[in-house]
Amino acid sequence: MRIGLIGAGAVGQGVGALLVESGWCSELLVASGSQVSAHGLVTDLEDQSQVTGSPVRVTVAAPEDMGACDAVVLSPRAAFTNSRTSDVRMAGLAANAPVIAALARAFTGYTGVAVMVTNPVDICARLFAERSGCARVVGVGSATDTARYRLTLARLLAVPVGAVRGHVIGEHGDAAVICASTTTVHGEPVKVPVQRVRDELVARPRRITSGIGRTRMGAAGAVLTALSHSLGLADGITELSVRQEAGVWIGTPVRHTAGTPTPCPPQLDPSETAQLAAATEKLHHIYSQLTEEI
Repeated sequence: MRIGLIGAGAVGQGVGALLVESGWCSELLVASGSQVSAHGLVTDLEDQSQVTGSPVRVTVAAPEDMGACDAVVLSPRAAFTNSRTSDVRMAGLAANAPVIAALARAFTGYTGVAVMVTNPVDICARLFAERSGCARVVGVGSATDTARYRLTLARLLAVPVGAVRGHVIGEHGDAAVICASTTTVHGEPVKVPVQRVRDELVARPRRITSGIGRTRMGAAGAVLTALSHSLGLADGITELSVRQEAGVWIGTPVRHTAGTPTPCPPQLDPSETAQLAAATEKLHHIYSQLTEEI
Protein backbone atom coordinates (compact mmCIF):
# COMPACT_ATOMS: atom_id res chain seq x y z
CA MET A 1 0.00 0.00 0.00
CA ARG A 2 1.40 3.39 -1.03
CA ILE A 3 0.48 6.68 0.66
CA GLY A 4 1.22 10.16 -0.66
CA LEU A 5 1.81 13.00 1.79
CA ILE A 6 1.69 16.57 0.51
CA GLY A 7 2.89 19.13 3.02
CA ALA A 8 5.92 18.80 5.31
CA GLY A 9 4.74 21.21 7.98
CA ALA A 10 3.53 20.49 11.48
CA VAL A 11 0.69 18.11 10.62
CA GLY A 12 2.61 16.51 7.76
CA GLN A 13 5.47 15.73 10.12
CA GLY A 14 3.08 14.13 12.60
CA VAL A 15 1.33 12.10 9.89
CA GLY A 16 4.64 10.90 8.50
CA ALA A 17 5.88 9.80 11.91
CA LEU A 18 2.65 7.91 12.68
CA LEU A 19 2.64 6.16 9.30
CA VAL A 20 6.26 5.06 9.66
CA GLU A 21 5.61 3.85 13.20
CA SER A 22 2.38 1.99 12.30
CA GLY A 23 4.13 0.14 9.48
CA TRP A 24 1.01 -0.81 7.53
CA CYS A 25 1.95 1.00 4.31
CA SER A 26 4.87 -0.18 2.21
CA GLU A 27 5.86 3.22 0.84
CA LEU A 28 5.36 6.84 1.86
CA LEU A 29 5.88 9.48 -0.84
CA VAL A 30 6.47 13.02 0.46
CA ALA A 31 6.00 16.28 -1.43
CA SER A 32 6.16 19.87 -0.26
CA GLY A 33 6.14 23.37 -1.69
CA SER A 34 9.79 23.47 -0.66
CA GLN A 35 12.15 20.74 -1.82
CA VAL A 36 14.32 21.55 1.18
CA SER A 37 11.52 20.74 3.63
CA ALA A 38 10.50 17.60 1.70
CA HIS A 39 14.05 16.25 1.74
CA GLY A 40 14.44 17.23 5.38
CA LEU A 41 11.30 15.36 6.46
CA VAL A 42 12.19 12.30 4.39
CA THR A 43 15.67 12.18 5.93
CA ASP A 44 14.23 12.45 9.43
CA LEU A 45 11.63 9.73 8.72
CA GLU A 46 14.34 7.48 7.27
CA ASP A 47 16.20 7.81 10.57
CA GLN A 48 13.02 6.92 12.46
CA SER A 49 12.39 3.94 10.19
CA GLN A 50 15.90 2.59 10.77
CA VAL A 51 15.83 3.13 14.53
CA THR A 52 12.42 1.50 14.99
CA GLY A 53 12.80 -1.25 12.41
CA SER A 54 9.86 -0.01 10.37
CA PRO A 55 9.39 -1.60 6.92
CA VAL A 56 8.08 1.65 5.42
CA ARG A 57 10.16 3.08 2.57
CA VAL A 58 10.11 6.90 2.50
CA THR A 59 10.91 8.87 -0.66
CA VAL A 60 10.64 12.38 -2.04
CA ALA A 61 8.14 12.70 -4.88
CA ALA A 62 6.12 15.28 -6.79
CA PRO A 63 2.32 15.35 -6.51
CA GLU A 64 2.18 14.27 -10.15
CA ASP A 65 3.91 11.04 -9.15
CA MET A 66 1.21 10.09 -6.63
CA GLY A 67 -1.58 9.12 -8.99
CA ALA A 68 -1.08 5.41 -8.26
CA CYS A 69 -1.11 5.87 -4.48
CA ASP A 70 -3.91 4.18 -2.56
CA ALA A 71 -4.43 7.43 -0.62
CA VAL A 72 -3.05 10.95 -0.44
CA VAL A 73 -2.96 13.23 2.57
CA LEU A 74 -3.34 16.91 1.66
CA SER A 75 -1.82 19.17 4.30
CA PRO A 76 -0.13 22.06 2.46
CA ARG A 77 -0.26 25.48 4.08
CA ALA A 78 0.40 28.67 2.15
CA ALA A 79 2.35 31.45 3.81
CA PHE A 80 0.03 33.90 5.56
CA THR A 81 -0.35 35.59 8.92
CA ASN A 82 -3.45 34.66 10.89
CA SER A 83 -4.43 37.63 13.03
CA ARG A 84 -8.09 36.71 13.48
CA THR A 85 -9.60 36.31 16.93
CA SER A 86 -12.79 34.67 15.63
CA ASP A 87 -13.52 32.30 12.76
CA VAL A 88 -9.77 31.69 12.75
CA ARG A 89 -9.85 28.66 10.43
CA MET A 90 -11.30 30.78 7.61
CA ALA A 91 -8.29 33.10 7.76
CA GLY A 92 -6.27 30.95 5.38
CA LEU A 93 -8.95 30.61 2.71
CA ALA A 94 -7.61 33.21 0.29
CA ALA A 95 -4.06 31.88 0.56
CA ASN A 96 -4.76 28.14 0.69
CA ALA A 97 -7.55 27.82 -1.89
CA PRO A 98 -5.33 28.45 -4.95
CA VAL A 99 -2.86 25.85 -3.65
CA ILE A 100 -5.63 23.26 -3.27
CA ALA A 101 -7.09 24.12 -6.69
CA ALA A 102 -3.67 23.60 -8.30
CA LEU A 103 -3.24 20.25 -6.55
CA ALA A 104 -6.70 19.21 -7.71
CA ARG A 105 -5.63 19.74 -11.31
CA ALA A 106 -2.63 17.46 -10.71
CA PHE A 107 -5.01 14.77 -9.39
CA THR A 108 -7.68 14.96 -12.10
CA GLY A 109 -9.54 11.66 -12.14
CA TYR A 110 -7.76 10.30 -9.06
CA THR A 111 -9.46 7.11 -7.85
CA GLY A 112 -7.83 6.70 -4.44
CA VAL A 113 -8.77 8.23 -1.09
CA ALA A 114 -7.93 11.89 -0.52
CA VAL A 115 -7.78 13.11 3.08
CA MET A 116 -7.94 16.89 3.41
CA VAL A 117 -6.25 18.57 6.37
CA THR A 118 -5.71 22.14 5.13
CA ASN A 119 -8.04 24.74 6.65
CA PRO A 120 -10.73 25.74 6.16
CA VAL A 121 -11.01 21.98 5.80
CA ASP A 122 -14.68 21.73 4.78
CA ILE A 123 -14.24 24.28 1.98
CA CYS A 124 -10.92 22.82 0.85
CA ALA A 125 -12.32 19.27 0.74
CA ARG A 126 -15.15 20.39 -1.51
CA LEU A 127 -12.80 22.42 -3.72
CA PHE A 128 -10.44 19.50 -4.21
CA ALA A 129 -13.27 17.06 -4.90
CA GLU A 130 -15.02 19.24 -7.44
CA ARG A 131 -11.86 20.35 -9.25
CA SER A 132 -10.23 16.89 -9.35
CA GLY A 133 -13.31 14.75 -9.88
CA CYS A 134 -12.11 12.44 -7.09
CA ALA A 135 -15.09 10.64 -5.58
CA ARG A 136 -13.45 9.67 -2.29
CA VAL A 137 -12.53 12.94 -0.58
CA VAL A 138 -12.89 13.35 3.17
CA GLY A 139 -11.84 16.12 5.52
CA VAL A 140 -10.64 15.84 9.09
CA GLY A 141 -11.68 18.43 11.64
CA SER A 142 -14.85 17.19 13.27
CA ALA A 143 -12.85 14.23 14.57
CA THR A 144 -10.58 16.48 16.61
CA ASP A 145 -13.57 18.63 17.63
CA THR A 146 -15.35 15.51 18.91
CA ALA A 147 -12.26 14.28 20.74
CA ARG A 148 -11.89 17.66 22.44
CA TYR A 149 -15.59 17.64 23.32
CA ARG A 150 -15.40 14.25 25.01
CA LEU A 151 -12.20 15.19 26.87
CA THR A 152 -13.70 18.47 28.07
CA LEU A 153 -17.04 17.02 29.16
CA ALA A 154 -15.34 14.16 30.98
CA ARG A 155 -13.25 16.64 32.97
CA LEU A 156 -16.18 18.92 33.72
CA LEU A 157 -18.29 16.01 34.96
CA ALA A 158 -15.38 14.13 36.60
CA VAL A 159 -16.01 10.92 34.68
CA PRO A 160 -13.74 8.71 32.52
CA VAL A 161 -13.44 9.87 28.90
CA GLY A 162 -14.47 6.41 27.74
CA ALA A 163 -17.83 6.86 29.47
CA VAL A 164 -18.73 9.85 27.26
CA ARG A 165 -20.54 9.35 23.95
CA GLY A 166 -21.29 12.42 21.87
CA HIS A 167 -20.37 14.23 18.67
CA VAL A 168 -19.43 17.62 17.29
CA ILE A 169 -20.56 17.98 13.68
CA GLY A 170 -21.00 20.60 10.97
CA GLU A 171 -18.29 23.16 10.29
CA HIS A 172 -14.80 22.73 11.71
CA GLY A 173 -14.85 26.23 13.15
CA ASP A 174 -17.01 28.72 15.00
CA ALA A 175 -20.23 27.22 13.60
CA ALA A 176 -19.53 23.70 14.91
CA VAL A 177 -22.61 22.00 16.34
CA ILE A 178 -22.30 20.36 19.76
CA CYS A 179 -24.77 17.47 19.77
CA ALA A 180 -25.67 17.88 23.43
CA SER A 181 -29.17 16.41 23.10
CA THR A 182 -27.86 12.92 22.24
CA THR A 183 -24.74 12.94 24.44
CA THR A 184 -24.62 10.24 27.10
CA VAL A 185 -22.39 9.37 30.03
CA HIS A 186 -22.32 5.70 31.03
CA GLY A 187 -25.18 5.25 28.58
CA GLU A 188 -27.45 7.77 30.28
CA PRO A 189 -28.53 11.23 29.04
CA VAL A 190 -26.67 14.10 30.67
CA LYS A 191 -27.09 17.86 30.97
CA VAL A 192 -24.21 19.36 28.99
CA PRO A 193 -22.83 22.76 30.06
CA VAL A 194 -22.70 23.80 26.41
CA GLN A 195 -21.18 27.27 26.83
CA ARG A 196 -18.38 26.01 29.07
CA VAL A 197 -17.67 23.27 26.56
CA ARG A 198 -17.70 25.70 23.63
CA ASP A 199 -15.32 28.03 25.46
CA GLU A 200 -12.86 25.16 25.91
CA LEU A 201 -13.20 24.06 22.28
CA VAL A 202 -12.10 27.56 21.30
CA ALA A 203 -9.36 27.71 23.93
CA ARG A 204 -7.69 24.36 23.23
CA PRO A 205 -6.26 25.08 19.75
CA ARG A 206 -5.17 28.53 20.91
CA ARG A 207 -3.37 26.94 23.86
CA ILE A 208 -1.62 24.54 21.52
CA THR A 209 -0.61 27.30 19.13
CA SER A 210 0.71 29.57 21.86
CA GLY A 211 2.67 26.70 23.38
CA ILE A 212 4.18 24.87 20.39
CA GLY A 213 3.37 27.08 17.41
CA ARG A 214 0.95 24.83 15.53
CA THR A 215 -1.61 22.10 16.08
CA ARG A 216 -0.11 18.85 14.87
CA MET A 217 -0.51 15.54 16.70
CA GLY A 218 -4.27 15.57 17.27
CA ALA A 219 -4.87 16.30 13.59
CA ALA A 220 -2.25 13.72 12.59
CA GLY A 221 -4.02 11.10 14.68
CA ALA A 222 -7.32 11.99 13.02
CA VAL A 223 -5.68 11.53 9.61
CA LEU A 224 -4.36 8.09 10.55
CA THR A 225 -7.82 7.04 11.73
CA ALA A 226 -9.42 8.38 8.54
CA LEU A 227 -6.90 6.48 6.42
CA SER A 228 -7.22 3.18 8.27
CA HIS A 229 -11.02 3.29 8.10
CA SER A 230 -11.25 4.51 4.49
CA LEU A 231 -8.75 1.90 3.26
CA GLY A 232 -10.55 -0.96 5.01
CA LEU A 233 -7.87 -1.63 7.62
CA ALA A 234 -10.28 -0.98 10.50
CA ASP A 235 -14.04 -0.79 10.97
CA GLY A 236 -15.83 1.75 13.11
CA ILE A 237 -17.24 5.24 13.33
CA THR A 238 -15.28 8.44 12.99
CA GLU A 239 -16.32 12.03 12.32
CA LEU A 240 -15.38 13.19 8.81
CA SER A 241 -16.25 16.06 6.54
CA VAL A 242 -18.10 14.47 3.62
CA ARG A 243 -20.46 15.56 0.86
CA GLN A 244 -24.04 16.21 1.88
CA GLU A 245 -27.14 16.30 -0.34
CA ALA A 246 -26.81 20.06 -0.75
CA GLY A 247 -23.31 19.58 -2.18
CA VAL A 248 -21.66 21.06 0.90
CA TRP A 249 -18.92 19.19 2.75
CA ILE A 250 -19.61 19.16 6.51
CA GLY A 251 -18.59 16.99 9.42
CA THR A 252 -20.74 14.02 10.40
CA PRO A 253 -20.17 10.58 11.94
CA VAL A 254 -19.33 8.02 9.25
CA ARG A 255 -19.40 4.26 9.80
CA HIS A 256 -16.86 2.28 7.77
CA THR A 257 -17.27 -1.43 7.14
CA ALA A 258 -14.48 -3.01 5.08
CA GLY A 259 -13.72 0.44 3.70
CA THR A 260 -17.30 1.22 2.68
CA PRO A 261 -18.55 4.47 4.24
CA THR A 262 -22.08 5.04 5.52
CA PRO A 263 -22.89 8.45 7.05
CA CYS A 264 -24.81 8.05 10.31
CA PRO A 265 -25.74 11.54 11.49
CA PRO A 266 -27.04 11.81 15.06
CA GLN A 267 -30.55 12.88 15.93
CA LEU A 268 -30.71 16.63 16.56
CA ASP A 269 -33.07 18.76 18.59
CA PRO A 270 -34.61 21.89 16.98
CA SER A 271 -31.81 24.18 18.17
CA GLU A 272 -29.08 21.87 16.87
CA THR A 273 -30.96 21.43 13.57
CA ALA A 274 -31.07 25.21 13.13
CA GLN A 275 -27.37 25.50 13.95
CA LEU A 276 -26.48 22.85 11.38
CA ALA A 277 -28.63 24.53 8.73
CA ALA A 278 -26.90 27.85 9.43
CA ALA A 279 -23.46 26.25 9.19
CA THR A 280 -24.40 24.58 5.91
CA GLU A 281 -25.65 27.86 4.46
CA LYS A 282 -22.51 29.65 5.65
CA LEU A 283 -20.20 27.13 3.98
CA HIS A 284 -22.24 27.16 0.77
CA HIS A 285 -22.16 30.97 0.61
CA ILE A 286 -18.41 31.15 1.23
CA TYR A 287 -17.75 28.46 -1.38
CA SER A 288 -19.88 30.25 -3.97
CA GLN A 289 -17.91 33.44 -3.42
CA LEU A 290 -14.63 31.52 -3.60
CA THR A 291 -15.37 29.86 -6.93
CA GLU A 292 -16.12 33.26 -8.46
CA GLU A 293 -12.76 34.56 -7.28
CA ILE A 294 -10.57 31.64 -8.44
